[in-house]
Amino acid sequence: MDPRSKLMMSFYFICIIFLANNYITYAILLLLALCGIVLSKIKISFFFKGIIPLIWLILFTVALQVFFTPGGHVIWSYGPLTLSKAGIVNGVYVFFRFVLIIVMSTLLTLTTAPLEIADAVEALIKPLRYLKVPVHEIALMLSIALRFVPTLMDETVKIMNAQKSRGVNFGEGSIISRIKAVIPILIPLFVSAFNRAEDLAVAMEARGYRGGDGRTKFRVMKWHLRDTGLIITFIIITILLLIFRNY
Repeated sequence: MDPRSKLMMSFYFICIIFLANNYITYAILLLLALCGIVLSKIKISFFFKGIIPLIWLILFTVALQVFFTPGGHVIWSYGPLTLSKAGIVNGVYVFFRFVLIIVMSTLLTLTTAPLEIADAVEALIKPLRYLKVPVHEIALMLSIALRFVPTLMDETVKIMNAQKSRGVNFGEGSIISRIKAVIPILIPLFVSAFNRAEDLAVAMEARGYRGGDGRTKFRVMKWHLRDTGLIITFIIITILLLIFRNY
């Protein structure tokens, strides 16, 4: 599919999640996400890997909704904590909302190359050129940032291994001591990042880079019938959500 349609519909999906307010509407969104997973032919384990790093944030948010949502039949109460039927229902809805957002974001990143995402962003914000917004430079910064994330992660692992060989333990002690142990990693990481940025700038200037004016695209994006079909599908889903909101 065209990366522009995938990017637009991913953001649109995150927006229409907030239209869901009952089990029917959430079932519609879950079915849509499941269809996306099946069509992508990606193992469902990859999506679980995207949820696991955020599981504590999800559970913390769900707990706030469960114990601090007033209304409905009160099941248990102790001080400021109140467990009610409305709180449980609201917590379940928030949990599925998080899961749907993570699944759709994971689906976008696993099926779209970082450079395609940068090209799609540049194409979608191209009308802002008439407002003197540096569209090409913004897309270039985005593509460079996405490109160097794995490099910086590898650099972080190397620095941490070097610190461990000197006796630093990142997994013991209180939270404050762990934060202090991380600080020695940041300085060499920032120095390395700035050195890479300077080397990249020199290399781009040596190759004659002068901005986006007059440049052609190596990766040409083409809009297909399936991209239009995806937009029509999301319009239908939106109509269904609006219909079933009052059930």
